[in-house]
Amino acid sequence: MPVAPYLFGFADGGAAQWVPMAFGSLRMDYELSLTRLIPLPAHLAIDAAGGLLLLATPWLFGFADQVMWPHVIVGIMEIGVALMTRTVPDTTTMAERQSYS
Repeated sequence: MPVAPYLFGFADGGAAQWVPMAFGSLRMDYELSLTRLIPLPAHLAIDAAGGLLLLATPWLFGFADQVMWPHVIVGIMEIGVALMTRTVPDTTTMAERQSYS
């Protein structure tokens, strides 16, 4: 979501712009990222909590009258992805999966 403020026209230097940009940069996959230091279930719990916080930020920071839908939609999607992600890898092979069909 770091580009959303520019795409949707709310890059005005306020909380509406910086909150989603900060959330996006915390989860980027790079050497110093926090996501490499914690197990997947904890990562998903943090993602769900972050999605809930992102969903609420238009009202928490008082910019709901300016822009709210990008924050609400991405927050809901982030919660959904966290809830639907498997925490245990699938160890079946492609041949085994095809034999089930």
